[in-house]
Formats: sequence, C-alpha cells, structure tokens
Amino acid sequence: MDLNEYQVKSRKTAMYPILEMPRLKKPYSYYPETSRMGFLYPALGLAGEAGEVLENIKRIIRDDEGKITEKRRGKIEKELGDTLWYLAQLATEFSIPLDSIAKSNLKKLNIRLKNNKIKGEGDNR
Repeated sequence: MDLNEYQVKSRKTAMYPILEMPRLKKPYSYYPETSRMGFLYPALGLAGEAGEVLENIKRIIRDDEGKITEKRRGKIEKELGDTLWYLAQLATEFSIPLDSIAKSNLKKLNIRLKNNKIKGEGDNR
C-alpha cells in the first residue's frame, strides 16, 4: 500500500468533531463568517500520539533495562500507526497528499546531503 492509498482508506474512519470558530470583530477578523477548524483535532492527536511513542521509548530505558523487547516493539508499532493516522487526517484537512509530503521531504534532505548540511539547525541549510 502506498501513502496516498492509506490516506484515502484511513479517511473513512475519521469521525471527529469539527469546531466552528465564529468571526471575531475587526481588526481581529482572521476567520471568515465561520471557520471549519477540522485541522485542530488531528493536530492535537498527532502531538498526543507522538508523546505516547516517546513514553514507550522512555520505558525501554526505565523498565526494559535498555533492551528493545518484542512486546515494546509491538507497542511502539501501534503508537506509530496511530501517529500515522493523525498525520494522514491532518494532511487531508489541508488537502496535502501524504505522497507529496514524503517526496518534498526527501528532496529537501537530498539537497542537504548534497550540500553536506545534514547536521545543524534550521530549515534553510
């Protein structure tokens, strides 16, 4: 399965609340009459699931004596799956295909590699 196929198929399970943000008075009218805040739920979910991945990595150190057990690997795989789901929904809210995200990221990384700038900070290296 490719990333775009996953994105389309996973969307069938996206049953989350969509917030409507009322228009604020000028000069704070950042939103149209009402704004569909469909991106908020998956954005928060993505952060939460990333935290759960890190929690399991912490437990490798604390509980598993630094060893990656099959049980822990399985838990991390499930949490990474949840992270992928939220990433896919967030990308869909912004009409960005996952395949496009992956291609753009690889292009950026290959330019950094070519310019010997893999290490360091900031996007513009």
